[in-house]
Amino acid sequence: MSWRSRKKKSMEPGRATARLRVLQSPRMTLVAATVDLVSSDIKGRSSLAETLEAKVPDNWPPDLYDIEPMKVALRQLADTSEQGWSFWYLLAEVDGQSCAIGICGFKGRPDAGGSAEIGYSVLSQFRNQGFASEAVQRLLTWAFSHQTVNEITAETLPHLKQSISVMKKNGFEFSGPGSEMGVVRYVVKRPDGR
Repeated sequence: MSWRSRKKKSMEPGRATARLRVLQSPRMTLVAATVDLVSSDIKGRSSLAETLEAKVPDNWPPDLYDIEPMKVALRQLADTSEQGWSFWYLLAEVDGQSCAIGICGFKGRPDAGGSAEIGYSVLSQFRNQGFASEAVQRLLTWAFSHQTVNEITAETLPHLKQSISVMKKNGFEFSGPGSEMGVVRYVVKRPDGR
């Protein structure tokens, strides 16, 4: 699977048309966050729906993706080299139309040791259907296509069994305490062992 680009209508008069980075998985389209997309998300569901050309459910945004992470993403995406290493919007077909079902993505480019952290959140009505696992798998493939990436990490609370299940399904192994009190870390190494 490879990148696809699609042109979007300019959000502001006189502004150049943006190209969206898109990845396909078996049941979803993953759209890399851009300044325009995140700005639309901050404005509200109708603005995001217009920009994504997709339905955005009433209970958007997903858990853990509120205004503060959106602002962090905006600052991150001000550096164009960060595109792809931020959030990806997850779109699936629901009742015959494209629908935003969640978020998956990275907390920034890989560090000097080649490690990047991934996170994910799916709207409640789309949980337990394999969407998070599928999104993580697709983004792992994308991340490991970059020669500088040696491992991907993920952190969660130990009682969040569904989150841990997503990691285990994608080959992550427990690696110890996380970066915050009470959080645990999982890691998956580059498949070719380089």
